[in-house]
Amino acid sequence: MAMQPRELAEKIATVADEKKGKDILLLNMDGISYMTDYFVIASASNTTLVRAIADAIEDKLAEEEVFCRHKEGYNSGRWILMDFGDAVVHIFLEEERDFYNLEQLWADAPSEGFKGTGDGE
Repeated sequence: MAMQPRELAEKIATVADEKKGKDILLLNMDGISYMTDYFVIASASNTTLVRAIADAIEDKLAEEEVFCRHKEGYNSGRWILMDFGDAVVHIFLEEERDFYNLEQLWADAPSEGFKGTGDGE
């Protein structure tokens, strides 16, 4: 059985948290964007960690037969975008997240904070 959009977003956020992602945020895009139901946004302190978070998300979801449809930015590791259909993941280097400020750009989207283990904070 396929995951519901919220369940998928939570799974992605959990994996990012386990890999030391910071400031994890879920934006509910339902009714705002035709492209996806959720944005999952996370930050990391260096490009190696940005890539490690992306790899972990891709690997963990593949185990559940949920596959990334498209991925951009992996080589630079500054902002990786991953499209899982019902959820689009944005993993940022901290300064890139501050610069692009997706939370402000999509301010109409209800923000659904993520309460993880706190290890990534």
